[in-house]
Amino acid sequence: MGNVVLVTGVARQLGGRFVRRIQRDPDVDRVIGVDAVTPEHSLGGAEFLRADIRHPAIARVLAETGVDTVVHMDINGTPLGSRGGRASVKEANVIGTMQLLGACQKAPNVQRVVIKSSTSVYGSAPRDPAVFTENTPPKSLPSGGFAKDTVEVEGYVRGFARRRPDVAVCVLRFANILGPCADSPLAEYFSLPVLPTVLGYDPRLQFVHEDDAIDVLRIAAAAPRRGTLNSGTFNIAGDGVLLLSQVSRRLGRPTLPLFLPTVTWAGTALRSLGITDFSPEQIRMLTHGRVVETTQMRETLGFHPRYTTAETFEEFARSRGPGLLPPASLARTVDRLAGVLSARRGPSQ
Repeated sequence: MGNVVLVTGVARQLGGRFVRRIQRDPDVDRVIGVDAVTPEHSLGGAEFLRADIRHPAIARVLAETGVDTVVHMDINGTPLGSRGGRASVKEANVIGTMQLLGACQKAPNVQRVVIKSSTSVYGSAPRDPAVFTENTPPKSLPSGGFAKDTVEVEGYVRGFARRRPDVAVCVLRFANILGPCADSPLAEYFSLPVLPTVLGYDPRLQFVHEDDAIDVLRIAAAAPRRGTLNSGTFNIAGDGVLLLSQVSRRLGRPTLPLFLPTVTWAGTALRSLGITDFSPEQIRMLTHGRVVETTQMRETLGFHPRYTTAETFEEFARSRGPGLLPPASLARTVDRLAGVLSARRGPSQ
């Protein structure tokens, strides 16, 4: 018999796509999607169970269905639609993960657990290293928001791995996932007509294409291929980096450089108006940036993304339509201005 796979967070676009894709894998016999709300999109031939993973009832679901593979994707930075605010998101992330892992611990059939985590566990601080590896400790732990949730979630995952050493555990730390269907706070920020930025900073950013996210989740959820190991913790990001200034040019959206306190105030205003979730942790990321090393992703996990960071952003930008300014004209204008400023400073400055 093939695998019985349970996937959480299927009401979101990425979870729904993963469920539809994994059903086509020859080694998978049955797919069960779980979420607290009914998905608005199709899950193909998968079964859907409306269940809140924060409640102990999830243990009964695992016991009754004979699940052997759990893919936990219900770890997110924002609520889905009108599902409450920050407190409910934290409960779903942290309490939900605790309950799910507790249920997995009691389920003898569970052989593999995959966790959709985030590179936000490293935080964003001025003294951070240029590149984070999976073993690099952050200079300062995230103090709140989704970043702190991911730190707590991974702590519970490590505890589960110690209690159930017979279960293969794979933690995927994704950089920012973008693509035509992206519905993250960062995608909302890039969709603003003018991008508020922090004066004097031009952070380096990495992205993962949503198609690559689906592919690497499939690799993590299956038996390891010859010469690879899909247990452990892996950074997942496309090749290369983009500066925020390059991002704005490619979008054709001008930036509005502001002092940091003003950006913080603007973020609060945007959140209160419901335009975008411009959280403090996102402001830190758009100030100091974050870049991760992906050698283990390639050499150990055996995953090679189809899209680079630049290609991922290019496809995302096409899906959002033109900005206020034509990207080519904006790039020429910025380059011309930079050349004038350089000439005025002179060669000795």
